[in-house]
Parts: sequence; C-alpha cells; structure tokens
Amino acid sequence: MIPAGYMAKRVTKRPEWIKASRVFDIYSVSGCISKDFADYINSWKHNGFWFFNSPVVIRNIAQEHSVELQGTSLFYYESHDMEFDGERWNPYGPEPSFQTCVIVPATKQLEGFDVVTFSCRTSPECSPLSCMLRVP
Repeated sequence: MIPAGYMAKRVTKRPEWIKASRVFDIYSVSGCISKDFADYINSWKHNGFWFFNSPVVIRNIAQEHSVELQGTSLFYYESHDMEFDGERWNPYGPEPSFQTCVIVPATKQLEGFDVVTFSCRTSPECSPLSCMLRVP
C-alpha cells in the first residue's frame, strides 16, 4: 500500500435505502454520502492523489475559507499501487504535476476499506460500496 493522504469527512449514518443492517456509518472515500469538509480543489493545495499531504494543510484551508471542521473526522488513506480498468491491472500512482509527499501518521487504526472510481483523474468519484443508485 502507498500513502495517499488525508481528508476531513463528514461521516453519516447508513441511509435506510442501503440494505446492510450490520453497517452503521458510511466512511466512503467519495463525497456522495460522506461529504468532504469543503470544496477543496479550487484551493490547489491537494497532492497528486487529490488528498492532502498532512492534516495541517486541511486546517489551513478551513481557516482561509472560514470552514468549520467541527463534526468532521480526519482520515488517512493508503492506496494499492495497481488499478483495474475493467479489463486489466495497471500501475497506479499520483498525478506527477502535484507534489505528493504524504506525512505518514505515527499510529494508524484501520476503520475500513473502499473501492473508488477515478475515471476523470481529478478526485475520487464514486464509491461503489456505498454510492448505489437508490432503488424505490
């Protein structure tokens, strides 16, 4: 696994339409259910994985844009170094035009895992494990 970075998320309770009774909270990497702390991309301080190299960067963006971090959870992400394009596995890494030097936390606690689409290459898109179409 390779260090991908940090994100502050607003963790939400499992919506009723997700029929997984043993799941209580949604910690998705995408912002479909568990929203990011802010619309951060326009700040252009993210790394090549579209996360942040340290929690300090998140706090600075929040302060600059008067965004309240209370009620968010800080997550540290790691990624596999291969991605599946629907047919084959290919090497995966950060967008080289952004500085990616993630400060790995001194301690880590596994909270879960996710699968994320990244077809546009501009941020984590859909988390198929939780971003399902709502079926009536």
